[in-house]
Amino acid sequence: MVKTATTNYEPVNAFPVKSFFVTMLTRDIKLEDSILDLLDNCVDGILRGKPKLNSKKPYDGFFASIEFKKDSFTIHDNCGGIPWSAHEYAFRMGRSAERPKDVNGTVGAYGIGMKRAIFKLGKQCLISTQNNGDGYEIEIDPDWIDSEEWKIPVKKTKQARAEDGTTIYVTDLYENIRERFAGSAKAFESDLDSMISAQYAFIIEKGLKISINGRAVTPKPTRLQYDTRTTGLKPFIYQTSFDDIDIFLTVGFTRPIPSDEDSVSDEELQYSSLDAGWTVLCNDRAVVYCDRSELTGWGDAGIPRYHTQFIAISGIVEFKAKSDSRKLPTTTTKRGIDSSSIVYLRVKNKMREGMKIFIDYTNQWKGRSEEAKKYIESGKALTFEEIKLEAKKTITLHETKKFALLGKQYRPTLPSPKEAEKKLRRISFTKNVGDIELVAKHLLGDAEALPSSVGERCFDLYLYSAKS
Repeated sequence: MVKTATTNYEPVNAFPVKSFFVTMLTRDIKLEDSILDLLDNCVDGILRGKPKLNSKKPYDGFFASIEFKKDSFTIHDNCGGIPWSAHEYAFRMGRSAERPKDVNGTVGAYGIGMKRAIFKLGKQCLISTQNNGDGYEIEIDPDWIDSEEWKIPVKKTKQARAEDGTTIYVTDLYENIRERFAGSAKAFESDLDSMISAQYAFIIEKGLKISINGRAVTPKPTRLQYDTRTTGLKPFIYQTSFDDIDIFLTVGFTRPIPSDEDSVSDEELQYSSLDAGWTVLCNDRAVVYCDRSELTGWGDAGIPRYHTQFIAISGIVEFKAKSDSRKLPTTTTKRGIDSSSIVYLRVKNKMREGMKIFIDYTNQWKGRSEEAKKYIESGKALTFEEIKLEAKKTITLHETKKFALLGKQYRPTLPSPKEAEKKLRRISFTKNVGDIELVAKHLLGDAEALPSSVGERCFDLYLYSAKS
């Protein structure tokens, strides 16, 4: 619209209605994810103190304690607190332009995590924090939420803590939250424990102690079989940097491949405690854990859809932002991957390349799992950090440029069954392109899969049926 000299304009109030803003902010986030946002703030508090991230236990000595009752929620930590110099922006809805640059390793990208979590829980909240001897309190009450005033009063307090940290105490809980905390408390505690033990496994292993209602959370880190001998079976490894993000990827076996007897049993139940699929880390947090969908390459671009015969295959890919966490390929909840991210799309190609090596191995040794077992069990089960250290000590990474992403990688050569090599024969036939695409979509979930992959999958299914 073009303004004219004769037109008179008067300002219209476009300021957001606070109660509506708060309601919409919390609608699309799960309660568990809100609590994990508060844990993210604890870790970010540690990082502001600039621990030695290259050490084995950079989070050692720090804790975060979560307690919930039918009428209250508390999270208490000794993770450094919120500096007084940060109080002007830490409690704003969104990330202000004047906000100082975050330290490396943090994940607070949008400036809404802590506030959204509080508003998800209840209407009354007291936040008390202490950093370098400076203590202060901020209180949010129902009157503030319903008012048009956006400023929150801050009260300085005397140093009362033995260690710097933050306590967030929420009351006047919403009815649905009270029900989760009271009516199904054991189930909720179990669900929350499972999420934290998976998504914070790597941070807990690095020293941070997390407890729920007084009970310590035990981590569930993924471990891959790694034989340090020159000819031993090792995982696929790839590392690169892209747009200020360091990337390290590895995929391999967590255990021997299942036997034919295992394949016909209810493996999802039998092996439920084992890792399978892809875990994606962003600044140490697992934003995706043991995923077996197209999101991480299964059933996509020639890779078969996940089947329990592949339950021994697991991978980890780590994204570490050097300075700006907004460049990480995460969603705003920080509990998912932005599948349209350029960096993720390019790394996903490498994820598929790596896991195809171990899918092929699994198919080659099908029916001979006992023979294949010795190669996999000859190594040790190493954590992700241990694999990164071994890669520096015992592996020569070779430069590779594929899919327009320059990096270094190690591509293992896995043993093949010798007897089978002598008896291999090629099966070749032609079919209508439309029919191939239809079968590819049905079996692999990808109409553009390679015809050879379609044919191989068809044969494997009928071979399995013939042996049953």
